[in-house]
Amino acid sequence: MRRTVVIALVAALAASLVGAALMPRVPRLGAQVTGDADLARLARTAVPDPTGHRGLAVALVENGRIRTAGLGDRDADGQPVEAGTAFEIGSVTKVLTGMLLADQVAAGVVHPDDRLGATWPALTGPARDVTLAELASHRAGLPRLAPGSVLGWARILWSNVSGGNPYAGQDTDTIRNAADRVSPDADERGEVHYSNLGPSLLGHALAARAGVAYPDLLRERLLQPLGMNATVIATHAADLPAARAHGARAAGRPLDPWSGVGYAPAGVGPWSTAEDLGRLAAATLAGTAPGADATTARFREDENNRVGYGWFTTRHGDHEVIWHNGATSGFRSYLGLERATGRAVVVLGNTDKGVEPIGRRLLGIPEKEAGDAAPVAPVWIGAGLAVAFTFLGGLSLLRTARRRELDRVTVVAAVVWAFAYLGLAHRMGDWSVVPAWLWPLGAGLSVAAATVAVTRWSALPVVDARVPWRRLLSVASSLLAAVLALAAVSD
Repeated sequence: MRRTVVIALVAALAASLVGAALMPRVPRLGAQVTGDADLARLARTAVPDPTGHRGLAVALVENGRIRTAGLGDRDADGQPVEAGTAFEIGSVTKVLTGMLLADQVAAGVVHPDDRLGATWPALTGPARDVTLAELASHRAGLPRLAPGSVLGWARILWSNVSGGNPYAGQDTDTIRNAADRVSPDADERGEVHYSNLGPSLLGHALAARAGVAYPDLLRERLLQPLGMNATVIATHAADLPAARAHGARAAGRPLDPWSGVGYAPAGVGPWSTAEDLGRLAAATLAGTAPGADATTARFREDENNRVGYGWFTTRHGDHEVIWHNGATSGFRSYLGLERATGRAVVVLGNTDKGVEPIGRRLLGIPEKEAGDAAPVAPVWIGAGLAVAFTFLGGLSLLRTARRRELDRVTVVAAVVWAFAYLGLAHRMGDWSVVPAWLWPLGAGLSVAAATVAVTRWSALPVVDARVPWRRLLSVASSLLAAVLALAAVSD
């Protein structure tokens, strides 16, 4: 027994040393700088905590002048962020869709109070009665996402676990069919309730009225007139920009980019650069951008927040900021402007750590009013997954190895699960809030437990059960579950 303990401790120490080389690496804003050096220094001082960021692209508009800078790395290989590096912009796209509405209203093509069904006659369900203005201002009483089937929600859940694209395969017909199934909530209609479905319906309706696809209408009416030639909508993986930033969790796990056409008007698939969004911000401040009137705050959400067509207006102390942010699985974005100072800012990041406080600080909002980045999920969830998965497998294997009645197939399953849990902890845990050195300790525990199990191997039967096939079937299903769990979180 003493010899077994010594061997297990030595194995645990060796495994912990190896685990230290493999433990999770949390991104941290790199030292590389491109573009305007003064702006880069200013932006770096506006970052409250560099941990969890990998790279940032920044644009600052002052007195009509646009300055841009890149900080840190655009990918895990250390390529620098530049002003022309493309990032997913997520829901910042909603301001583009709102500006399309304002542009089409100014052109006399539609009216804000037009019904959705009149603009897009293919719609037949109750949602056809909401107005274009209600869709643009999140006041249509529609849910955040289209109601889906059990299979559809399972696909979204799997994508969240695997880091894949939850919107794959959802096209314009998906959105139209959803509108035919959903009924606006009478109690919420007229009040601001954030929705991705509403702006998606608005964008596709305006495109249908023009007889083109949404990406084409956006390019013709807004992007080309502003010279935003680097802004694209990736409806398929082949459309992704070549020199783009790579998205990741703040804890380091790489994530797949989003692409698709269904929710494109709300933010699935659009990519842009700090340069392009700087042009948009400058022209919007000057009132020369197509649909610039979309920024007008027309409807009240609460005491400090109002909304226009896609744009929000929020009071931060003495500052009134017109803005929108964006969040996809591996990117964050912020676009804000303040008419009183004539200043606008763009901040793009390639992890899921929020960049809103950085943008607000660059606008001159005091730190107390600028706030902190909201976590993607409650902190305890990511921290709990990190700690639980790191030690659960090893503790379970150790308990199994010490059982009086044991067989080899049970040992194999327990060993596989011990290391599967380590993999899950590595990929799913939030190591930006939990010390990463815990993971090597978990690896050492698992190896020590496996060592204890191996010392009993020669004395164990292959299957110790009255009905062997049931035990084998149970172990096989357990092993399959472990393999699927690892496959879900692997790159």
